[in-house]
Amino acid sequence: MSINVQTPTDTTLVMSRSFDAPRELVFACHTEPEHLRHWWGRGNPLDVDIDFRVGGKWRFVEHADGQEHAFRGEIKAIDAPNSFTWTFEYEPMPGHILTEQYVFTEEGGKTTVTSSSTFDTKEDRDGMIQSGMEAGAEQSYRALDAYLAKL
Repeated sequence: MSINVQTPTDTTLVMSRSFDAPRELVFACHTEPEHLRHWWGRGNPLDVDIDFRVGGKWRFVEHADGQEHAFRGEIKAIDAPNSFTWTFEYEPMPGHILTEQYVFTEEGGKTTVTSSSTFDTKEDRDGMIQSGMEAGAEQSYRALDAYLAKL
């Protein structure tokens, strides 16, 4: 399976991907540190700090290619196991904060994750696309596939 990417508006990016696992498990893999560290960040070693509650903060540091890549945000809304919304910021590019909503739908034992990212500007959206985020997201979701197969 591969990621489906759409840009429905000048400031929105939508990605969706399906997994061969129930919604509750896929949701947990997106929100619980014991699962996140196995796949987020393309499957590279990952430090995970997440206070998964509305108003809680999160910070992940991916260790890859001899470098650290730090990301952070705040949890804005939770409707477990249907959806959650958080802010997202890549620390080396402060001030470029986007809002991501993740929606989890299950049909026939398979779960589709749809993330809608809203940027402040079209330039921020396009910069994220040009940064290689689609390839990175695909690598992370392949790592999630492998992790789900072990559970």
